[in-house]
Amino acid sequence: MQFEQQVIVPDPASGVEVYRQHARNWLRANLPDFMRADSPDWRAPTLAESSAWEAAMHQAGLAGMTWPKIYGGHGLTLREHLAVNKEIGALPMPESVSSIGKELAGPIIMAVGDDAQKQFFLPEILTMRQFWCQGFSEPDAGSDLARLRTKAVAEGGHWRINGQKIWTSGAAKAHYCLLLTRTGTVADKHRGLLMFAVPMDTPGIRVVPIKSIDGKESFAEVFFDDVVVPDSARLGAPDEGWNAAIRVLSIERATNRMYRPWRFECELRQLIAACKSDARLAPSLDDGYVRQRVGEVVAQVDGLKGLVELTVERMLRGESLGARGSLTKLYWSECHQAFAGLALSLLSQVGPHSSPLARRAHKAFTNAYLFARAETIYAGTTEVQLDVIAQRVMNLPKDLT
Repeated sequence: MQFEQQVIVPDPASGVEVYRQHARNWLRANLPDFMRADSPDWRAPTLAESSAWEAAMHQAGLAGMTWPKIYGGHGLTLREHLAVNKEIGALPMPESVSSIGKELAGPIIMAVGDDAQKQFFLPEILTMRQFWCQGFSEPDAGSDLARLRTKAVAEGGHWRINGQKIWTSGAAKAHYCLLLTRTGTVADKHRGLLMFAVPMDTPGIRVVPIKSIDGKESFAEVFFDDVVVPDSARLGAPDEGWNAAIRVLSIERATNRMYRPWRFECELRQLIAACKSDARLAPSLDDGYVRQRVGEVVAQVDGLKGLVELTVERMLRGESLGARGSLTKLYWSECHQAFAGLALSLLSQVGPHSSPLARRAHKAFTNAYLFARAETIYAGTTEVQLDVIAQRVMNLPKDLT
């Protein structure tokens, strides 16, 4: 694949709208047709193709925008980050194959890592030379990390790790694992949690793929059997793991993938265009119930846009995000799950003689529907988000939650 070379990244002093226009022009000129989810020519990009695309985005100033320049970023603010995300969401682009590295590992390393770790890891993440997975969830500790059992024992200048992780996205391709461990006992709950950057080729690590309902093997179980890592792999102080984990989840729930409402809007346009392109589907758009449901989706998207923009403004004012990240996570996951169900029901009549756009949409929204089943589970289940909002945002007593 060939992308525009010698990209001139605008000076941020020229204004956010100038930077947004730069993002719009570059993305639309360079996004290959086969990567467009609304194109009949779509096909799943290979890992190498996705890596090349994301590396080119970084070179064009559209990734790592808020990361310091000294670590390979562009040193911009969340305003530019949001402006670019609006343009990323407006196009039916593939999801990042390095979201764990860019959205979780990178911010955590910047927050609690030492300078040597920042210099080593951060540029490699942005240039797509490193892939990461997240080792948090366990068979008996999914959303409740206080029950985590994977044990790290200090032995001189290194640590010995034993345990098991599950639902580890991208473990098969990852070079490093952002691993949360326990130095004490389960009775310690949130105390004694410690985070590591563990190379996935370390002896004693075994990855067992899990096939999901869509037929893919994007998840895995990861076993750690007497895995020995040096103390230099430790991220933060021995008792800093819980705070770092909460920081990770706060980032994941509220600030990552800010493009979501604009992407949902893009998906709605794809759905309507597909229905209009097919004589059998077009009449459904005149049905009163369908029009009402589409109107609800539009209202939900606008509400989510406002929530994302408000979050950015609060962070720019220096306000702590805290538990409010759960509001965003709860809202987008529930809304998108409902929308995916609506889309699949509208496209249920698609067959071999349907229009090319309708057939492509049916495949795309079938995958979206299946994956949306997990959206109300990962990064904290809906039940967990409601509990966090009730207790930590609304300050309701526990006996009411």
